[in-house]
Amino acid sequence: MRLGSPHARTPLTALALVAALLAMVLGGAAPAFAHAALKGSDPAEGSILGTAPQQVTLTFTESVGFSEDSLRVLSPQNERVNPRPAQHVDGKDNTARVELSDELAQGTYTVAWRVVSADGHPISGAFIFSIGKPSGTAAVVATGSIEDTAAGRLYGILRHVAYSGLALLVGAVAFVLVCWPTARAVRPVRRVLAVGWVALVASTAALLLLRGPYETAGALTSAFDPSQLGRTVTGRPGIALLVRLVLLAGAAVLLRRAASRLDRQHDGTTPADLGTGVRVVGAGLALAMASTWAAAEHASAGIQVPLAIPVAVLHLLAMGVWLGGLITLVTVLRRRDPGGPDVPASAVGRFSTLAFGAVAVLVATGMYQSWRQVGSWEALSTTSYGRILAVKLAAVVVVLGVAFVSRRWAARLDHEVPSAAMEGQAVPEPERVRIVETVGAPTPPSPVPAADGTPPHEPAAGEPGDDGDGTGPSAPASGAHRRRLRRTVAVEAALGVVVLAITTLLTGTQPSRAADTAATATAAEPQTKVVTVPFDMGTANQKGTVQITLEPGRVGQNTVEAVVYTADGGFATVPELRLTLTQNDLGIGPLDGGLKNQKGYWAAYDLQLPTPGAWTLNITVRTTDIDQVTVRETVRIT
Repeated sequence: MRLGSPHARTPLTALALVAALLAMVLGGAAPAFAHAALKGSDPAEGSILGTAPQQVTLTFTESVGFSEDSLRVLSPQNERVNPRPAQHVDGKDNTARVELSDELAQGTYTVAWRVVSADGHPISGAFIFSIGKPSGTAAVVATGSIEDTAAGRLYGILRHVAYSGLALLVGAVAFVLVCWPTARAVRPVRRVLAVGWVALVASTAALLLLRGPYETAGALTSAFDPSQLGRTVTGRPGIALLVRLVLLAGAAVLLRRAASRLDRQHDGTTPADLGTGVRVVGAGLALAMASTWAAAEHASAGIQVPLAIPVAVLHLLAMGVWLGGLITLVTVLRRRDPGGPDVPASAVGRFSTLAFGAVAVLVATGMYQSWRQVGSWEALSTTSYGRILAVKLAAVVVVLGVAFVSRRWAARLDHEVPSAAMEGQAVPEPERVRIVETVGAPTPPSPVPAADGTPPHEPAAGEPGDDGDGTGPSAPASGAHRRRLRRTVAVEAALGVVVLAITTLLTGTQPSRAADTAATATAAEPQTKVVTVPFDMGTANQKGTVQITLEPGRVGQNTVEAVVYTADGGFATVPELRLTLTQNDLGIGPLDGGLKNQKGYWAAYDLQLPTPGAWTLNITVRTTDIDQVTVRETVRIT
């Protein structure tokens, strides 16, 4: 299969690589989407309640799943006060509610939660509320990243191993079926197939065992707890892992039967044929295997799920064909087996075309995923997901540059021609006879006898025109091209592995669009409340205004800053400024704002507002030993 002139297709290749760059920057080799986020709670965070609540309810931005210990309410003495596990509220998948014990004492209670997002990733957090009045608490809640646990770190490593195993398995099979059928007998190719299958089976089995500790932040030894394993295999991620193991068993049987069939058919003169049925079954297994990722992880949550799942499947398979095929190619190019066949130039050309098609699929699917996951260009620099993508960008730029060089060397190798044609000689029509297929550089045409009948001269070893194996003067160039191609493909494959590792990290990071959704959910109201209250002592030069700023202006802990201005708008210093707050509807207050003089303004950094609603600000301004006034204003707390 010819690829056309290298010079003629250079613009098209460059254009395609630039498009691939944009797609890979904004889309991963493995899709990543929405982690859930806490949207609200009842009681609210930091609230002070007059009476004990009967239950605690959490609302999330996405549907969540939970176990028996997903939601815990702890007393000031660190005793659990919710006797039963969490349940969804009225069948709403994005809620979690626990019933509380009767007769709760006054003090500060801690709510600790850890749930699993619809995309399969656990999230956690904690907050407090108080009954009667705040108090100290002995509650201990684990904090930090989900991935900081031993189970979380190991789970992340095994995810990368699973993706790598899929790439090796899919890429090696595609290389054999499309590029070089004879490679089935090459030991390094069989080794790549075996390593990919074993890595995928081992990592999948380990992920199934670690799923429980990963979701609950438990110890590694709890992986063998039968009750926890039972919960895992009934959840969507666990079911997907079980299905993947079954499909891998089917793939092993199919590969074994295909190898036996090829060995029986191969007689050294005709190429073997796997048959349409085997190819169809193999393609179906590959699609189903990739679906075990798409149906249980990021593509299964968020917007346009029916479209996102098949796109994710195609993206995964394209990644496998490209990266796994590269590793297979560099393996056969670097093997040290003098007695074995060399990879033919035509096989390299076919893989170049196959890899180009895989990149085209990555472009199409990656552009869609970029819109679905990131949402905006600004998010590339303002979110953790975007910053990791920036790191990935540097690796991808180098990968595409090396890929461009590799493709040029592959094209040169594929376009080598017999020496007779290069020298302008007429090549006689070959006699149609059965010959043993030569794998390697093209076989030169038969020598043409001289006009006087002198037998044609065949160059001896070491003479000009001989390459050491009798294939003619094109072989030295072929050897040089192969060495250069081998080096560039090896570098490209190594960088591809780095890109895959960064992509695996992206699967555990909250995507930009999900982060924006969570921020919107928690910031629907303004982040500060500012009120300006005029005052007038009734005497000359004893009037002005007080500006009060509440941040964030919501239930819970707030920062208060107060500035006094003169009547003409200048800053004023006063010997005393007091603030109290009253909730008249519920009879709460007055609460002392606790303002302290900060040498130019007054501030407090720990004001607790227990309930939402309209609060009355009572502001007392004293300008001299005997002149003071109290003014009032209302502010709504959410």
